[in-house]
Amino acid sequence: MGGLGWTEPHVKPTDLRGILQYVPRFRERTFVISVDGAIVTDENFANILLDVAVLRSLNIRVVLVHGASAQIRLLAAERGVTPSDFDGSGTTDAATLQLALTAAGRLTQEILEGLAAHDIRAATPNAIGAVPMGILQGVDHQYTGRVERVDVEHLQTLLQHGILPVIPPLGYDGEGSTYRVNSDGVAVALAEALRAIKLVFVTTCDGLTRQGRLFRQMLVSDLEELLAHRRDDLAPESLSKAIHAAAAGRAGIPRVHILNGRLDEALLTEVFSNEGVGTLVYANEYQQIRRALKKDIPSILKLIQPSVENQEIVRRSRASIEKTLGEFYLFETDKNPVGCIALHLHPEQGLGEVACLCVSPSHENQGIGRRLIHYAENRAREMGLRILIALSTQAFTYFQSKAGFVEGSPDDLPPSRREKYDQSGRRSKVLLKHLK
Repeated sequence: MGGLGWTEPHVKPTDLRGILQYVPRFRERTFVISVDGAIVTDENFANILLDVAVLRSLNIRVVLVHGASAQIRLLAAERGVTPSDFDGSGTTDAATLQLALTAAGRLTQEILEGLAAHDIRAATPNAIGAVPMGILQGVDHQYTGRVERVDVEHLQTLLQHGILPVIPPLGYDGEGSTYRVNSDGVAVALAEALRAIKLVFVTTCDGLTRQGRLFRQMLVSDLEELLAHRRDDLAPESLSKAIHAAAAGRAGIPRVHILNGRLDEALLTEVFSNEGVGTLVYANEYQQIRRALKKDIPSILKLIQPSVENQEIVRRSRASIEKTLGEFYLFETDKNPVGCIALHLHPEQGLGEVACLCVSPSHENQGIGRRLIHYAENRAREMGLRILIALSTQAFTYFQSKAGFVEGSPDDLPPSRREKYDQSGRRSKVLLKHLK
């Protein structure tokens, strides 16, 4: 799933048409953007704030959360203090809390100044209610807190008046005490409370990687499985982001992005392009697969064109697709078709034929083809079909190794399909899968 590495992104004026397709869906919706402390002091942070200004100009509501662990390390070194914890997930003693207060205050001020330079009104509300994390496994976490509530009304009032909330990694209780809270956890709590449609983690890593390989897209369920059984395979520096991305998915946030804030225009490219630059963690797989509509025929023709040119599948006309359109399904990412499959029915023989399986080159090697086949299998079972067939001249090993098909013979085809098979002269391999 995903590819290795990337080229530096660049959003050109010619990409505006692609950007505009997203604007109606994002307008007046909320994005929570969580920025690591190390990124706030990076030379590219000014460009991130410019990207935020672009989002605001499109009437997208933005809440900005920031961390402070990098600054706490620097302050501790300057003062000769050894912090009890850096990122707000361990124990925070009194000395570390003072470091956190100083570091967070400085960073918040820098962010407010940067936003003012872009003529963006901003404020830092005390909207995070926290309680002590308490004693866990016999360890008193002292001034480390966890988010207990979010003052949604306060934040919504600011957003409705065009004011961007800037939230530090601090929380407050009803007694006037301050606690240090993990900024990733704050971001998830805010996204859930504000019903954000996107949570964006802007960090120093390229995204989620496993043994050096970058995941471009990942289902929440796949991430949870990875965390449960192969957590050590994930890069340590991205583990917190992985844990909180999974938590956000469980909380109903449909899209969580993890990207490298040191890349120019990474934020806009991630949000407004189909490919993105970091890792997208998304929920509800089958909401991404839907039946094709008449308006989708140009997208289907575009998706299958490379495979037609490579003689992997037979050429289909617009009219032929329209005739069997009810048997086509599309896989979407952010409502953009990136894969398709057809399930042709032979109910008299209890057979279904998987055909026209294609995935956009930009989304290959991400498991989309396998998910489309799995979806077609489930549809076939719902219809009471007993066997799936597939005909292939080049992808037969994929069907066998990834989808559990076995090789059959032309004699396994229904009579009407056998006639077309013989007329085509393609001599495709016939593959079968018995449905339980």
